[in-house]
Amino acid sequence: MTQSGSSSTRSSKSESTQSEQPGGTDVTGIPESRSPDTPARLADDTSQGRTSISSSVVQKIAGIAAREISGVYSMGGGVSRAFGALRERIPGGTGSSNVSGVQVEVGERQTAIDLDIVVEYGAAIVDLARAVRRNVIHSVERMCGLEVTEVNISVNDIHLPSEDEEETTQQNGTGSRVQ
Repeated sequence: MTQSGSSSTRSSKSESTQSEQPGGTDVTGIPESRSPDTPARLADDTSQGRTSISSSVVQKIAGIAAREISGVYSMGGGVSRAFGALRERIPGGTGSSNVSGVQVEVGERQTAIDLDIVVEYGAAIVDLARAVRRNVIHSVERMCGLEVTEVNISVNDIHLPSEDEEETTQQNGTGSRVQ
């Protein structure tokens, strides 16, 4: 995430949402634009206890939801994909298969998500980004009860089918530069 200005924008969004008591929210505290069925809280305070959700959980859910969309080849920029591949090869390493290319900022009731994706060649990038954004928002709001204020998507690369063929021949050792 970019540090310059984005956090101040996000905090002003959350402050304006929380301060709109008379016209913006109803008695239950749910904004009028949201239905009562839509989850509205991350931390669930009741007389029986409190539920809070880690930002790493939100990060994993967003990453999985983004990968569910056809046309997303992988997540992360070149450097994060390289480090993720390295971590996956280390014995006992956790890898980064679920969180590479996903950054989240989580508050009490809201979250903002930044995604770095690699798109398959031929996919309509604008339509793909809309589908990814819609799926990520739906998944995070449904599972976590957070209002997703924004999902920023950066397309870092396009995957070409010929790249798969080159990797396969190099791994098998059958590829020869001369015939």
